[in-house]
Amino acid sequence: MKKRLSLSILLILLSACQAVKNEPLVKQQFTQPSRVNTDAEMAKIKAKAEQRRLAIKRRAEEDARQKAEIERLKRKLERQAVAQQKAKPSLKKKKKKKTSQRKFFRDRLKEGSLGPEMVWIPAGQFEMGDIQGDGTSSEKPVHRVFVKRFAIGRYEVTFAEYDRFAKATARNKPNDWGWGRGKRPVINISWDDAVAYTKWLSQQTGKPYHLPSEAQWEYAARAGTNTKYWWGNEIGSNKANCWDSESQWSGNQTAPVGSFAPNPFGLYDTVGNVWEWLADSWHQNYQDAPTDGSVWEEAGSAYMLKRGGSWDSYPYLCRCANREGNSTSGKLDNLGFRVAL
Repeated sequence: MKKRLSLSILLILLSACQAVKNEPLVKQQFTQPSRVNTDAEMAKIKAKAEQRRLAIKRRAEEDARQKAEIERLKRKLERQAVAQQKAKPSLKKKKKKKTSQRKFFRDRLKEGSLGPEMVWIPAGQFEMGDIQGDGTSSEKPVHRVFVKRFAIGRYEVTFAEYDRFAKATARNKPNDWGWGRGKRPVINISWDDAVAYTKWLSQQTGKPYHLPSEAQWEYAARAGTNTKYWWGNEIGSNKANCWDSESQWSGNQTAPVGSFAPNPFGLYDTVGNVWEWLADSWHQNYQDAPTDGSVWEEAGSAYMLKRGGSWDSYPYLCRCANREGNSTSGKLDNLGFRVAL
């Protein structure tokens, strides 16, 4: 009985020992799948991290390429801007030359020669009359005048130009008093003679030449200035042909046209040399004068306007604002004209 009991106890103890011995193996069997799963997750995480790193790298490389392209384009535009800036002066010169060719012109006559050199005067407005405040009553009231674009002779009509007309129309040539013909301004002609020349010139060129209106003449003579003379308020030295102007012709005789500097519009001899016949009738003042630059006519008027002064005029009479009348039949050695279109 005792032996049976001891054997049973021994078996129980052996079983317990076996259970204790096998316990780590069982535990190992349950923990191994957990380590496998963790490694797989880590691999996935590492793969995703690597993908993210590569994406960031590609984006950085793309940004660098874009920045490089932007810098290249900027440098290209800067080079183009510099090239354009350098090219501007030459373009201005060409444009100026083209404008100059349009500003001055000469129409060809039917007989083959060229007419007077003309200057295009731009449209504009100006204060007409005694704006200095020291003129005569005939220069008042000062009034604003609007002038359309027109052309006017760059020089006073010369003997050479008038003699061509006199020969073509079988007229007597005017006396030059021995001072010379050619490029000197024609003198000793009446207002009717001057008008006849413009009509002949119109017939020769097919264009409506005429004497300038008083407003056109003053606008062109001032050339945008508001002083007594286009260069200032003093007659100065050797700037014009009149008394006290200190030129070689002053107080003695006419000078060849273009002997002095032109005004800003390109006109010569608007101060002195010879008085110039105009298309307007003589009026005592500017009361009711037109403000559109047109001719101010008076039917049957025997006196017409003249402007500019002459070689034997005092500087006061050569002011841009000064105006005088003269008999239409008067032929004087200090009176000529220029044409308009």
